Amino acid sequence: MAIKGIISYGVHIPKYRLSRKTLSAAMGWLRPGAAPGEKAIANHDEDSITMAWAAGVDCLDKSDRSKIDGLYFATSSAPYRERGSAVIIAGALGLRSDIRTADFTDSLKAGTTALLSASDFIAQGDGTILLCAADCRLGKPGSALEVSIGDGAAALLLGSDNVIAGIEGSYNLAYDFPDYRRTESDIFVRSSEERFIREEGYGKFIMEAISGLMKKYGLEVKDFAKVAYPCMSARDHGAIAKRLGFQPEQVQEPLLTRIGESGVSSPLILLSAMLEEAKPGDRILVASYGNGVEAISFQVTPEIEKVKNRKKLQKAIDAGKDMPSYERYCVFRNILPAEPAIGDGEIAHTQLTLAWRERKAILGLYGSRCTRCNTPQYPPQRICVNPECGAIDEMEDYCFADKRGTLFSYTQDFGSATLNPPLLYGIIDFEGGGRFIFELTDCEPDMVKTGLPVKMMLRRKYIDEKQGVMGYFWKAVFVNE
Repeated sequence: MAIKGIISYGVHIPKYRLSRKTLSAAMGWLRPGAAPGEKAIANHDEDSITMAWAAGVDCLDKSDRSKIDGLYFATSSAPYRERGSAVIIAGALGLRSDIRTADFTDSLKAGTTALLSASDFIAQGDGTILLCAADCRLGKPGSALEVSIGDGAAALLLGSDNVIAGIEGSYNLAYDFPDYRRTESDIFVRSSEERFIREEGYGKFIMEAISGLMKKYGLEVKDFAKVAYPCMSARDHGAIAKRLGFQPEQVQEPLLTRIGESGVSSPLILLSAMLEEAKPGDRILVASYGNGVEAISFQVTPEIEKVKNRKKLQKAIDAGKDMPSYERYCVFRNILPAEPAIGDGEIAHTQLTLAWRERKAILGLYGSRCTRCNTPQYPPQRICVNPECGAIDEMEDYCFADKRGTLFSYTQDFGSATLNPPLLYGIIDFEGGGRFIFELTDCEPDMVKTGLPVKMMLRRKYIDEKQGVMGYFWKAVFVNE
């Protein structure tokens, strides 16, 4: 019987980091004493969909996307209350239309629930599932949650071929525990008293689930090379491990001082961290938390040694850039309403029928390539732009989303609507041909120079509040490699 489990993994940690000293300087009068470290902050044009897409790209790398049979998306902060997010991500990744998509939400353990559901799907056949998890939660200013919550995403490709970590088993707990909650109208996460959550929630449920898994499968603490689970404080995290009997070297760092507690994506980010260091034969365990606990055991296979670029998470953490002020963070997350430009910055009416007809060009960044002279062009054309060709209706689809490019020229616009002025945009020349104008993101004006290499990233272009539409498109991000 084929092993089912993880084929590859990927992560996305937003570029910006908010130092907790900066946060304390702004709101510390409400909660004296600065917490250590920093937390990851989504850019103003990022949300759980764009972060999940980025993690999915990192996970798939050069994998054949036509062989993926489903995409599951897990989050507690979906941009839409009624519209599938998984299908948006699948479209942006260029996956087939005849795949299974599903959204798992409303619980912090939705990521592991999706993982177990994907495992059940794979057990029925030879299919593969891409699982993307991301969260962009908000703690009320001055609260403990504002200090601890961070943003992030992780993705796993699950199947039965070339598995690097096979799923051995799981143990589930379901408790309607009154810790965190949000209603339809809530912007910020509500929580019960901190000590109550730590002692009655994390402190008991995680221990019960991990102990239950070991008892169910006849395992002992010494059988695990590494164990990972979320927690809201480093002290409580260490106390749980000690009570379970794990040695410090067996316990995965929770990344609270470098990313923050990243909600639904947290267990999968920690799982990725364990896979970065794992050796063939290692048994690793990851547990989630939220309305109970799900604990899952994996056995690492020799295929792990074939994985290239294993230090994905460490690289993403090291690439962080300081958020210069608490006020900018508040504007980026719409905690503090701000005028985005000299004018009113009103968003034009979204043409939904046009967005549907041109969905491959908009969401998938598909252009066309002339079959006569091989000239790529964006947006798609009927007539070849090559003046020496001019072929008519001799085009094939050509995807620019995975193509690298260079910045040919750029403009800094102080009069256009943006929450991070000036608006930066430029002409991108793609490797292999093709040229178009795109916004630049994840950068400051002094970073922009012609000739720098870029890659394309899915980002939120605008929010049409009148129609309840999130407009997604592609922006250019500078790359170091």
